[in-house]
Amino acid sequence: MDKFDLIIAQPEVLGGKPCIKGTRISVDLVLEWFASGATIPGLLEQFPHLTEEGIRQALWYAADVIKNEKVIEIKVA
Repeated sequence: MDKFDLIIAQPEVLGGKPCIKGTRISVDLVLEWFASGATIPGLLEQFPHLTEEGIRQALWYAADVIKNEKVIEIKVA
């Protein structure tokens, strides 16, 4: 099983943004929900088509992307 088998990115769904498979719920939207105080039980109640595993994979995916991000300083003359 792939580490993020519930996270997909397809050009025809939300312009290719990473989403939870079978939904139009993007990883960045999940992050925004948690930043505003949402909880997994609260999201599952509000969006019954979501799964706890899908939400957790969205969070892990975001963490993995940021962890591997590199910042390159560009000096303008």
